[in-house]
Amino acid sequence: MKRLILIFALIASPLFAVQPDEVLDDPVLEQRARDLSTGLRCLVCRNESIDESNAELARDLRLLLRERLVAGDTDQEAIAYIVDRYGEYVLLKPTTTGSNLMLWLAGPIMLLIAAAMGWNFLRKRSQAVGKEAKDGLSEDEKERLRQILDD
Repeated sequence: MKRLILIFALIASPLFAVQPDEVLDDPVLEQRARDLSTGLRCLVCRNESIDESNAELARDLRLLLRERLVAGDTDQEAIAYIVDRYGEYVLLKPTTTGSNLMLWLAGPIMLLIAAAMGWNFLRKRSQAVGKEAKDGLSEDEKERLRQILDD
């Protein structure tokens, strides 16, 4: 039973798509490349990092990232180079600055506006119901009601 669980655990674990010919000779650079590639999105697979994807474009991005690191770029410079080339969509965790800030804040702002509108509606509705209850029926309406009930 324990072997079966171990086999299922190994099968279910995420496997990396990095090919042996992509691996750098320097283990430090390779580890940096692996760390950075987990934060880059495969543009073909959607919501899968380039490290996990078998797509040809993901392979190209992995190679490009390794080329930039071998050329001496820092982590930020290598990521910036790829973002400049492919856009911010390539980041699995997009930044919260600039126009993206508006997208991040739009949901909570809309929720607050809807809550304010709902509260205002309920407040006015309760005031209207309370006003009708206080006014009651006029004398003419009471007389007409008596006539209807007597018939």
